[in-house]
Parts: sequence; C-alpha cells; structure tokens
Amino acid sequence: MLSSQSCFTRFKTQIDGDTLPQRFTFPFYYTPHPLCVQAAQQLQQHLQTQTDWQHDFGIEQSGSVGIGKMFGVLLVKSPQGELGFLSAFSGKIADQNLLPNFVPPVFDMLAEESFFRTELAEISAVNIEVSRLSADPKRLELTETLKQWQYDYKIQEQAQRQTMIDGRASRKQERQLGEQFLTGEDLQELLNELAKKSVAEKNVLKYLKLEWDEKIAQLSVQLESINGELANYKQKRKTLSNALQNKLFEQYRFLNAHGEEKSLKAIFSETTTPTPPAAAGECAAPKLLHYAYKHGYTPIAMAEFWWGASPKSEVRQHQKFYPSCHGKCQPILTHMLQGLEVDPNPLEDNWGENKPLEIVYQDDAIVVVNKPSGLLSVPGKTIKDSAYTRVQALFTDVEGPFVIHRLDMATSGLLVFALTKRANKSLQKQFITRGVQKRYVALLEGEVAQSEGTIKLPMRGDPDDRPRQLVCFEHGKPAETYWQLIHTKNGRSKLYMYPKTGRTHQLRVHCAHHLGLNLAMVGDGLYGEKENRLHLHAEMLEFDHPYHHERLSFQVESDF
Repeated sequence: MLSSQSCFTRFKTQIDGDTLPQRFTFPFYYTPHPLCVQAAQQLQQHLQTQTDWQHDFGIEQSGSVGIGKMFGVLLVKSPQGELGFLSAFSGKIADQNLLPNFVPPVFDMLAEESFFRTELAEISAVNIEVSRLSADPKRLELTETLKQWQYDYKIQEQAQRQTMIDGRASRKQERQLGEQFLTGEDLQELLNELAKKSVAEKNVLKYLKLEWDEKIAQLSVQLESINGELANYKQKRKTLSNALQNKLFEQYRFLNAHGEEKSLKAIFSETTTPTPPAAAGECAAPKLLHYAYKHGYTPIAMAEFWWGASPKSEVRQHQKFYPSCHGKCQPILTHMLQGLEVDPNPLEDNWGENKPLEIVYQDDAIVVVNKPSGLLSVPGKTIKDSAYTRVQALFTDVEGPFVIHRLDMATSGLLVFALTKRANKSLQKQFITRGVQKRYVALLEGEVAQSEGTIKLPMRGDPDDRPRQLVCFEHGKPAETYWQLIHTKNGRSKLYMYPKTGRTHQLRVHCAHHLGLNLAMVGDGLYGEKENRLHLHAEMLEFDHPYHHERLSFQVESDF
C-alpha cells in the first residue's frame, strides 16, 4: 500500500505561494493555473525518465499503435502546510492501477484480497462455457440445417400454392366450357371430377405441411436442447455480471470536502442515468480529490492533460490540457466538490450580453445578422438572450422569425432568419438540398503543410461527454469539409473552410482530430485550449431569395 507521503510531490523549482488561486478550479471549463502547468510539466518529465514500469504511449516507437492516457495533477497543501501536488492517471497503465508516485484508485479491484478477482474468475468460467456452446459444431450444423429446411419448405409450399392457383384457373375454364356444352349427368360428372382435383391439391399442401412440420420439430428439439443450455449459461453470466457490477458500485465510495461519503450507485441514482457508465470513478480527477480528502491534503487547483497517441474517435492531443468529462465525472465531481469554494461555471455567463447584433440585411421576407462570438443563436437552458430573441424583439409584427440554421455560441458570423412561413419553407429546402453556400474563416494553432484539401470524417455525439463529438466510422453520419490555406503567420494558420455537410462541431473536430488537420482552432475550449474567444467566423453566406429567387451573397470580415 502506498503511503500518503509517497504520492505527495514537491516542486523542483522555487514557487511563489502568493500566486495561489482564490477558488478551486471549475473542472469542466478552465484555463490551467500556472502552478498546475508547472506541476504537469514536472510530471511529464517524470514520465519521460522513469524506469519503474513500461507502457507504450505511442510517442517514440515508430509505427506503434500506442495507448495514450489522461493524467491529472492536483495542487495541494499538505497537512504540514507545504505546497506541492498529487498525480493520477485514468484507468490502468502497464496493466496496473498501482504505480509509484501516483495516487491509488478509489477502490483497488485488482488487489489480491479483492472479491473482484474471485467473482470475475467465476464469470470467466461461465463465459468459456458460453463460447464453447456457441461454437459447438453440432449446434452450428443443426442451426444451418434448420435454416435450409425452413427455406426448402417455403419454396415447396409456394410452388404448391402456385399449382393450386393455376389449377383453380384451369378448372374454372373447364367448368365454363362444360356448362356451355354439357347437360345432365355429363355436366355433374365433370363438376364432381373438378371438385376432386381441388380437394387433391389442398391435400397435397396439407400433407406437405405435416411432413415438414414433423421434420422441423424433430430437428428443433435437438437444437433446443443445446440452445437451452446456452441460454442458461448466458443468463447466469448476466446475473453474475450485474451482481458484480452493483457490488463494485457500492465499493466505489467518494469523499467530499465536508467529509461526506457517497457510493457510485448513490451518486448516479440522482441523475437521469441511474446506472453508472463503465469505468466511472476510474478517471484521474476523482482519484486525486478522494486521496487528498482521505489524507488531509487541501485541494487548491487541478488540471488534466493527455499523454501519448490520440485515440481513434476522440480529439486528444499529446500534452494538451482538457476538461473533465461530463458523462462519467460530472455527477461524481459535483458531489466531491461540495465544501470547496469553486470557480463559477463560465458557460452560465452570457458572454454576448454587451455585444451588439449587427443587422446586415433585411426586407419583408428575411433578416441577415452578424452574430458576435459569445452570443447564443437560440435561447439556452439558463441563458435566454440570443440572436433569435433579439431578432424577435426587433420584428414583432411578422409570422416568424423562424430559425433556419445555427452557429455555436463561441462562433461569430452570418445567420439568416425567415420572417414569414413562405420564406421559411424556401430557405429550409435550400439548406436541405445544399443550395446554400457557406464559407468560414478559422485560425489554427500550428502550421498547415498543404495549401488545400478535403476532410471526410464521419461524426456522432459522444454519449459519455456531451456536447463533445466523436469521429466514428461505424455509427457516425457522413461529414465533409473542403479547406484552403490563406496564410501562415507566427506559427498559426488561417484557413477558409467550406462545410459540405452541417454536423455539430464539424469544422472544429475536422481541424483538431488527428485524422483531420490535427491542429485545434485557437481558443477552442472543447477540442483545444481556451482563449479569449474561439477563432471561427462564418464569413460568407449565399442563397436564393425566397420570393424573387435572385441569388444573394453576404460577407462580413472576421476580427482576427
């Protein structure tokens, strides 16, 4: 077991204690405090030089896939009043969750004495039986035979039904001819013969069904015997897994600054997703705070950074700082931060409150505005001020305004609103059929090597960290962006960007993702690093007027 002193790290260089923050970091949107940056740099130096363990982060080995990890540093005062920091990593590293100089997990499921190993072994044994029965050659053979027989029966049944249809038509024709040319006993004999043929054809179908039902039933009994055993093992696996999961949820117990303790299950029971997501509680931030509370350290500030190769889906760049995730960490940290004076959530401030909304064009059908960065396009959950509400206040005697498209709060630039239902219908159709042309200007952190290019990376929302988006080739929707380099200056690249599709955060993700340009936009607090503003501007907007169909083009220069 690691001692509390072994996890406390002193700064290697002299620090100025007068620069300490007044409040603790709001973990979901922050600029790292300079002392946290210094702590992170010291930890990164340790990662580069330590020899106690080996893990392929995908940094140095050429061609290596690598597994990057999120690390966290927590600036603290020790019980003796000394300033230093604690370090943690998310999940496991080098197949371990206990490493020198890092705080331990809140619950060590890999410990020798832990129930987790024993119960996981039982689940693994059941899983072996599930795999064995699933791959049983006899089961596979019976399954394929059953499918083939069901198919053969269907074909024969359809053929017989067609025979009956053809026979019915033929008999109808014979009956009509008989009624025309025959009378008395001759006609009755013909009708009796036709009736017998009809009954015979129905009997063929009846006995065909009986024959196949018997064959298929006998085969199904054999298959059900194996499948029943397989189903029992699957149910047993599910029952054991759920029991182990719930047991783990109770073992993960988190302290807050008041000294109050809550289990993972209790924390998530108060949310809209009462079942905690996988690996909840294993992230760096909860580990750090729990350890600090447990051992008498006073939390002062926190920061988390990514170390290593980018994951396939998420935007994570080596050495860059990132906020805590929402899906796994927000409920936990909401509990753990109680009792600390925390920075207010900057996302609850109306950044555009004192910024004017410029009217670029207006007539009886539409209004085009230049939205400032920081102003919402439409009202949010807590902030009602928006481009929409301001347009609504200006045009009180129209059918609309109607929202046609949106820009992220942090993005500035051109928006069009319809003032009538007729205009709304026309503009909606143009956006759907991609008859609208849009051009954005973006400033990126770094130098783009090419002069132009096209990015095609399918996207979907991150279920564990809304509103962040993921690149996903399996479930994502197509997303395409064409870009052109304007110039490179002072290590930053200015681009024109033309989105061919309109996915949420498309341009931001296509720039920041390692399969895209691998350069985040300046000031992108979600996929890069926070600054005074996001340097993304909707500069040009072009569409057909909804009434007289004249092509309209609007352009507003960016302020960066």
